[in-house]
Amino acid sequence: MAILSKIRTFLTAKIAPRFDSLAARLIAAAAVWTILGLVVGGLVLSDIFSDAVKGDFDARLKFDLDGMIAAAEPDPAGGVSLRGRFTDPRFERIYSGWYWQITPADAHSGEMQISRSLWDKTLRIADARAAATGLVWGSGEGPDGQHLRMVERRIEFPILATRNPNDARAYTFLVAGNAAQLETEVARFNTMLFWSFLVLGLGLIAAIFVQVRVGLIPLRRLSRALARIRDGSERKLVGHYPAELAPLAAELNSLIAHSAEVVGRARGHVSNLAHFLKTPLTVLSSEAEQQDGALSDSVRRQVTTMRRQVDHYLARARAAGALDVLGNRTQVKPVLDDLARVLSRIHAERAIAIDVDCPSGLAFRGERQDLEEMAGNLIDNACKWAHSRVGVTASRDGAMLTLIVGDDGAGLDAEERAQVGERGERLDESVPGFGLGLSIVRDIAKLYGGNFELGDSALGGLEARLTLPAIA
Repeated sequence: MAILSKIRTFLTAKIAPRFDSLAARLIAAAAVWTILGLVVGGLVLSDIFSDAVKGDFDARLKFDLDGMIAAAEPDPAGGVSLRGRFTDPRFERIYSGWYWQITPADAHSGEMQISRSLWDKTLRIADARAAATGLVWGSGEGPDGQHLRMVERRIEFPILATRNPNDARAYTFLVAGNAAQLETEVARFNTMLFWSFLVLGLGLIAAIFVQVRVGLIPLRRLSRALARIRDGSERKLVGHYPAELAPLAAELNSLIAHSAEVVGRARGHVSNLAHFLKTPLTVLSSEAEQQDGALSDSVRRQVTTMRRQVDHYLARARAAGALDVLGNRTQVKPVLDDLARVLSRIHAERAIAIDVDCPSGLAFRGERQDLEEMAGNLIDNACKWAHSRVGVTASRDGAMLTLIVGDDGAGLDAEERAQVGERGERLDESVPGFGLGLSIVRDIAKLYGGNFELGDSALGGLEARLTLPAIA
């Protein structure tokens, strides 16, 4: 079931999802969009706040400029004087960052007046930008290297001494404020905004992580259910699944049932075919036994060969079909105990002792019939060649189980083991059988992804070592 294996691998997710998992993709995509949204939102809020602070600062400058112009009093000679009419503590403290300055348009027509905060310095506006309201905005350097934001307006005052309404003298009124206050407020806001959005972003990502993990719980339940089917503890998907997964679970159950039905039908056909072939072969063999001559000998040999081939391919077809059925699980100890009891009776006249050592929890990932076929051939073969004792040991090593069958017979040398194990040849025709048992064991073991080999037994004879997939 390669399809189900791929589905199970796709659905499997750990607490810390892999980068190629569905959970990781959902979390990463949501996190990227969350971070992008927070970054863009932070930049927009920072610009809005910066513009708001700058607008408020400019409004304060304009308010001070209007107040200073309103407080200015022309004298009869055409000059202007504030004379305490415009008082603000900010403009009194030396180098406070807030300054005003009144400059006559004609340098010879009056003296420049400055705020006390300027002391003996003067200001010059740079980057001037005239507004439609008659104001000129700009920036410049103030005392002590301060970066100032400035606004100025040109005002004409009448010369009262001439009594001519057309006689007037122009002055430029200028108010400046320390732009560092703007930068400080914006920086403070940006810092607060950064940490706030950082905490918010981490909280959102954590919430996304929890949401994705909780949302994918049904997928993990489905994965565990598939694993239970795979190890044989369940035959189908059970439990309630969300509306999005319910059709998938139903289709998987249908697929599992259909697979079992197809495999069972195919195995039935193979068994029927073998039965139909064995009956004519038995008739031919019986007829040949009653006749003498070269023809009857040839028929007997061919019938024996055909029986061996039928048994061989029947066993292979049965094992190959079992591989495609989910949920196969076989306890090893009951099978070995049953085989030992039956074979002890079969070889009772030779008093063969069969010792079985197998833990009770050991399980084979496959059908009982296939395990009986392999273990039965090995134990029966050992009983045929043993003097008095056969040892059967089963153990688990990781994901595999190892079945060792040894006897105290004469054993085989390396060349003989190769003939028997690799080519399935019989070395002694005096023992009943077709000589195909070990070859069948090897073929079935390979179909299950296992291994089979022969060696020397600790009992003194031949040892057969069979490795098969196990289930926890």
